[in-house]
Amino acid sequence: MTPPQPPLWRRAVAEFLGTALLVSVVVGSGIAAAQLSPDNVGLQLLQNSTATVLGLTVLILVFGPVSGSHFNPVVSLADWFLGRKAGTGLSLPDLGVYVVVQTAGAIGGSVLANAMFEVGTTISTKDRLSGGHLLGEVVATAGLLLLIFALAATRRGHFAAPAVGAYIGAAYWFTSSTAFANPAVTVGRIFSDTFAGIAPGSVPGFIVAQLAGAAIGVGVLAVLFPAAPQGADDVVIPHPLEKPGS
Repeated sequence: MTPPQPPLWRRAVAEFLGTALLVSVVVGSGIAAAQLSPDNVGLQLLQNSTATVLGLTVLILVFGPVSGSHFNPVVSLADWFLGRKAGTGLSLPDLGVYVVVQTAGAIGGSVLANAMFEVGTTISTKDRLSGGHLLGEVVATAGLLLLIFALAATRRGHFAAPAVGAYIGAAYWFTSSTAFANPAVTVGRIFSDTFAGIAPGSVPGFIVAQLAGAAIGVGVLAVLFPAAPQGADDVVIPHPLEKPGS
């Protein structure tokens, strides 16, 4: 029997805070990297990716037992899609709430990072739209979805925090797009004209590529792990049993 999840309002708060803090880590470390190493883009990327690996790992550990630490609309969408027939994973109303709070949190995270470094919140002018960048987003998102749901399907969800952190850290370097792999984070990063920003004109293409990558990842998952829908409740980290009345 699948244990009950925490109430939706509590999960929504966790997703909002987790996504906001994730974007604060990404944008804030990008600002710090540009200030510390202004003439070395490679070192900036190393600093930015290292902070993201560590920050994402910690955030998954903190918020995973509450909401699953999705922090990502394509993860939530895949969770709903895979679990809809088996009665596992997110319900459709839950999915809507997750997507809204993740996007709002991502925007808030950019604003917070800007404020911490006393950088004005302005719309990014950093154009990232190219064929290579879009292909990178397809690859990064497909791999992320395959990793997360493969861990859940094989009852290894407790490895999600270090595994997802390590994957995103690697994907910073092996994809030309630096692996946004997340529509909410992509939208949030519009609001910081800094090292980690993205121009609004690049966002629709990125989101389409991320959705395409998610579809590919789910397709590969269905071939390799046909029992994956049964583990949708354990994405990203298995939820604990709630005490009555909590």
